Amino acid sequence: MNPNPFLGVLYHWTGGLSAASCYLPFRGIRRWSWEIYWLVQGVFSWIVVPAIFAAVLVPGVVGILQGADRGVMLYAWFWGAMWGVGGLLFGLGVRYLGIALGYTIALGFSTAFGTLVPPLFAGQMGEVARDRAGQVILLGIAMCLAAIVVSGLAGRSKEQELRGREAEEGATPGGRGEFVFGRGVVVASFAGILSACFAYGLAAAKPLSEVTRVGLLGEGRSDLWQSLPALVVVLWGGFTTNALWCGGLLVRNRSGAQFMGAANDGRVRLGGKRVVLNYAFAAAAGLLWYLQFFFYSMGQTKMGKYDFSSWTLHMAGTILFATLWGAVLHEWRGTSRRTKLMGAAGFGLLVASTLVVGYGNYLKAR
Repeated sequence: MNPNPFLGVLYHWTGGLSAASCYLPFRGIRRWSWEIYWLVQGVFSWIVVPAIFAAVLVPGVVGILQGADRGVMLYAWFWGAMWGVGGLLFGLGVRYLGIALGYTIALGFSTAFGTLVPPLFAGQMGEVARDRAGQVILLGIAMCLAAIVVSGLAGRSKEQELRGREAEEGATPGGRGEFVFGRGVVVASFAGILSACFAYGLAAAKPLSEVTRVGLLGEGRSDLWQSLPALVVVLWGGFTTNALWCGGLLVRNRSGAQFMGAANDGRVRLGGKRVVLNYAFAAAAGLLWYLQFFFYSMGQTKMGKYDFSSWTLHMAGTILFATLWGAVLHEWRGTSRRTKLMGAAGFGLLVASTLVVGYGNYLKAR
């Protein structure tokens, strides 16, 4: 493996772009219930697409998975399942706290736990804290956490200003949900902690990735793809919890007929073209969802010995491009100059934090 941290940062930024973009295709879906399109995209993002990418890029992937240690497979699947629970709780946290505060708390906990817990369990943190390169990386992580707080404050200010405008114009405020601060903080905190389990899943599957790396190098191929079989297993875990949740909603809401063309109000049937478009948009969302972790795994292979910092880069890249999408979609239109400056400051801190983390990894690789 040849470390190249700044190339790794670019891969993580690409993964962040995919993560920030994966919800956009949902805007084209019409008259489907949430559990329908979420399960369809989940089949693509957690089952179909990972298997295709691994089969194409890793020779003998089926044999690698069959020959893997059962304990390694179980732990990777388990942490993937916990990550799936975190994703479900995330939506509930946003419902109770609003987008800005919910995102800030959940992503802050996810960044901290997903980055720092793996080296703690590996007994690596003392070395990191004493090493100059490790100190630079820890500084970059602190900057990322500060950027998340600043971005959250900017988002909160935006929500309040736009809500005030809607109230003045006589419109019904949108996105308020049911604000329950205490419950929301608890739910969002657990959402962030459990969402970090994706990083734990890949860490647990490192023996599988190492076997894959040896096989790829023996075939004369790039070791960039070494984590793809591990991704397959971790995403199986994520699919398990999401499929169970969506299955419960399908039974409770009796919405299964929508797979075959019924509308979510149950009164009419959708046209064939609309059904095909709904499946296509859900599949596109699933592809983008998977690509965030595809590029994450590539970036992780380039970060060198302190690859635990990859989770910080992933979180920073996701928020960075989500902020850009918000600007492109005019979500900040009508806000004050102060709020826009806060958003810009959070954006600048995010960019700087990724470069500092990349520089720390460069120092270690050098």
